[in-house]
Amino acid sequence: MTAPESVSAPSGFWSRLQNAGIEAGDSEELRLNKSLLMLATGLASVGIILWVAIYSILGPQFSYTAPFAFQLLLAGNMLLYIMSRNFEFFRISQLGLFLFLPFIAQWSGGTIISTSGVLLWALLAPVGALLCIGVNQSVGWFIAWSVLTAVSGVVDLYLVDYSVVAQKTSVPTRTTLVFFTLNFISVATIIYMLLRLSIAEKRKAQKHLEEAHKQILAEQERSEKLLLNILPAPIADRLKNSDKTIADGFADVTVMFADIVNFTQVAANMSPSQVFAMLNRIFSAFDELAEQHGLEKIKTIGDAYMVAGGLNEDIADYAAAIADMAIAMRDLLRRDFSVNASHLEVRIGIGTGPIVAGVLGKKKFIYDLWGDTVNIASRITAEGVPGMIQCDTTTYHRLATQFEFHEPQTIYLKGKGNMTVYRLIGRKDAAAGSGGNEA
Repeated sequence: MTAPESVSAPSGFWSRLQNAGIEAGDSEELRLNKSLLMLATGLASVGIILWVAIYSILGPQFSYTAPFAFQLLLAGNMLLYIMSRNFEFFRISQLGLFLFLPFIAQWSGGTIISTSGVLLWALLAPVGALLCIGVNQSVGWFIAWSVLTAVSGVVDLYLVDYSVVAQKTSVPTRTTLVFFTLNFISVATIIYMLLRLSIAEKRKAQKHLEEAHKQILAEQERSEKLLLNILPAPIADRLKNSDKTIADGFADVTVMFADIVNFTQVAANMSPSQVFAMLNRIFSAFDELAEQHGLEKIKTIGDAYMVAGGLNEDIADYAAAIADMAIAMRDLLRRDFSVNASHLEVRIGIGTGPIVAGVLGKKKFIYDLWGDTVNIASRITAEGVPGMIQCDTTTYHRLATQFEFHEPQTIYLKGKGNMTVYRLIGRKDAAAGSGGNEA
């Protein structure tokens, strides 16, 4: 058991080193902060190596202690972070090294001019704080860099004897100018690379957010469509915007039930998939008719279909719309055998009057209607004749001027006793054209 552990530990270390110490549970922002600080450390280390190499090639002799110590401190602190995984300490300590070591190098090596403006490297601290800690937190780092730079300038201006420095310094003016240029270019390059990576990663994150937002909008649209398939639009809006119970009373609504005749007997000789396909074709066609006539489908109950008019203000003469839909449903089943391949017929009942409507339940909820009007429509449907549309007295009086009816009939309804019903033939002009031969 000891051997695998000795192998896995180094592999984990090198993996964290290659991935800038990024952990699987890190947020996108934390991942970016780690990448930026590791990039800054790597670029600064490369810059120091090139700085020392070029300085040696040009010939001036100086102590390599300061840049070598700077390199060791940066690399050592980075390795300590990889092993400890303490990014908060690494972030503060590494930026502290970026801030103070260039000033220490300048103070130990002479003036701002003689050290070729090496303190410019300290600018990586406030820039790194801005990118890796935060906008507000970076202010203190920038003030610290400004104060240290000002102190260095004051010391050089008032306390340094330039004649003594000139005697001690053997660096030619041209070399000083070359390294001024190199320091400016190096620091500017590192800052540019950090900003470039930061902006590129934030753009990627923004793109991911936009894509996620589009997916959320698409899912929201799908959810709203599904909700609208279950509930009327005004009820769906109220349900989304409030947790209150939805129950409304309507003084006048026309309700229609359509019941498929002999469905049980026909379905007994069919497979479940065939039964579903048959009902789906018929009820989908009914859904289209309800939408065309501006009516609200309420629900299906087995082989029965329920629709209502007057629940919204989309149409004024909702009783006539219900009658037109009933006629269209009856004619559809009689004439369109691509929908009604089994040659089924329906009994239809229509009632008009007051109802109560509301949403039941918290899960798998349903919008339903209750009241005497609903009961009458349901019962005169059950007592109807195949292919016949039966209306109660209230509905008849609403439709009598526009629609043709057979002579009234009296039927017995359980719980209601005898009731007069009227069998709808069709629109008066249409009925006259067909000779009024509806059975």
